[in-house]
Amino acid sequence: MNEFLLTIVSFPTVFFTFFLGVAVLYWLCAAIGLVDIEVLDIDLPDVDGQVHAHAEHTFAETFAGILLRLGLNGVPVTIIVTFIALVGWFISYYLSYFELALLGYNWVRFIVGIPIIVFSLYLAVLVTAQLIKPLRKFFAKTEQYVEKKILGQVAIVRSSKVDGHSGEANFDDGGAGLIVKVRAFGEKQFIRGDRVVLLEYLAEQHVYRVVSEEEFLGKTSE
Repeated sequence: MNEFLLTIVSFPTVFFTFFLGVAVLYWLCAAIGLVDIEVLDIDLPDVDGQVHAHAEHTFAETFAGILLRLGLNGVPVTIIVTFIALVGWFISYYLSYFELALLGYNWVRFIVGIPIIVFSLYLAVLVTAQLIKPLRKFFAKTEQYVEKKILGQVAIVRSSKVDGHSGEANFDDGGAGLIVKVRAFGEKQFIRGDRVVLLEYLAEQHVYRVVSEEEFLGKTSE
């Protein structure tokens, strides 16, 4: 156990240990609604999409292009980052374990550790690209099914707030429930526990525009 702890908190494995710890903390916060599940997501191209050439690109466009070239698209970015952190951690751990067995705890491990980080990250990206392939169809089919099923239905805000830029809501589908990304119209805001109606689906952003249940019922009764 001591060797295990020494390895995961020593360079270079500590690099991946840190990001894996952040990923675990993030998922715990997401589970209780403190952060959006897809907080890191940007508008990525579809699996067969093309990245169009422009004279200038925003950071999001550049990042999306890099992910597409690496085969890291079609699923939420948070899942991609978590897989990379987990796979990289395993690879780095075993490489570091053998490095420490050969070189011991001295300054040389810092020199050897840098190539280990690069190599582990490279392999983690390749492995993650393969792992998410079967997930792409699942997310695509789920998205299409959910879009048709829940428009016009009531959901409960689960995030601390919903505005025009961020927010999540729980939709009771009769089963385990669904968590959907929602956005308010204009300057309106909702807080956790508010009842909102999923009024419009924005396919480009993969979010639903919502209004309050009272506003929706008022409009439909007119």
